[in-house]
Amino acid sequence: MTAVYARDLDLNLLRVFVVIAEAGSVTEAASRLYLTQPAVSAALRRLTTAVGAPLFARAGRGLALTARGERLLRTARPHLQALVDAATAPAVFDPKTSDRIVRVGLSDSSEGWLLSPLLRAMEKHAPRMRLIIVPVQFRTVAEALANSRVDLAITVADELPSDVQRLPLFLTGFTCIYDSRRLKLGKKLTREQYLALDHVLVSYNGDLRGIVEDYFGVQRRVRVSVPTFGHVTPALDDTALVATVPVIVAQHILRKRPSFRTVAVPLPLTGTPLELLWRNAQSDDEALRFIREHIARIAKVVGGKANAAKSDRVRR
Repeated sequence: MTAVYARDLDLNLLRVFVVIAEAGSVTEAASRLYLTQPAVSAALRRLTTAVGAPLFARAGRGLALTARGERLLRTARPHLQALVDAATAPAVFDPKTSDRIVRVGLSDSSEGWLLSPLLRAMEKHAPRMRLIIVPVQFRTVAEALANSRVDLAITVADELPSDVQRLPLFLTGFTCIYDSRRLKLGKKLTREQYLALDHVLVSYNGDLRGIVEDYFGVQRRVRVSVPTFGHVTPALDDTALVATVPVIVAQHILRKRPSFRTVAVPLPLTGTPLELLWRNAQSDDEALRFIREHIARIAKVVGGKANAAKSDRVRR
């Protein structure tokens, strides 16, 4: 393209040339192009100058292509048609045949509730599409989207650039989870009891502060700090520790650890909306829209179950 710009060649001149060649005259070409005859003649002169050789010769009352013109027509016409097709053809996406690769940024708290149902949906509706899962969290998601490391992301987020679309999925609260084989807790915890327990804490900073410390200005007795929610289960397994985790994370753990139990957090710890994020520029990408729609459907079911579980705990 740099060479084309250096020659100052207006590609629209090639369109005029092809129409003149098909029409056989400047007058007829002007009619087909909805231009004046002088405008078409001027365009032909510009193209002839750029090519450096005559493209037409007089033939009676019309025009005939020169050898150079014949060669240009054979070369230019299919490329022009391809450009027109590319510009005017509607986007075609068939999930059954698409082999698109989609990069999904996923917070560790979302892996348990999303991956399995999403992969089952793709197995049924888009068997050739593939996912690349990239870990993100609220501090890294903006950069991951901006640098196209991910096509979309599911996480909690604070402020984001204005070119990022946000779809709230659900609000999930927090709960305490522990192994009942080693720790015996009642149906309710007091604030004092909670702070006196030994805790597993999830910290993306690699320190001893978490959401409780940041929100309430207290310091729990943290026995171990782990980098992701995936480390919580082995940390709690057969230990007298407790972890404060999102309800959706606790539900996933409970399905695999029948000895684990939950109890309400004795602090007014409200949840943060989990959101589906993507860039404005990709809103019309049919493959990404397909994945986003399935994620939204799955989240609606999961969010309903999480809210139902929360309401049941409140009633009890």
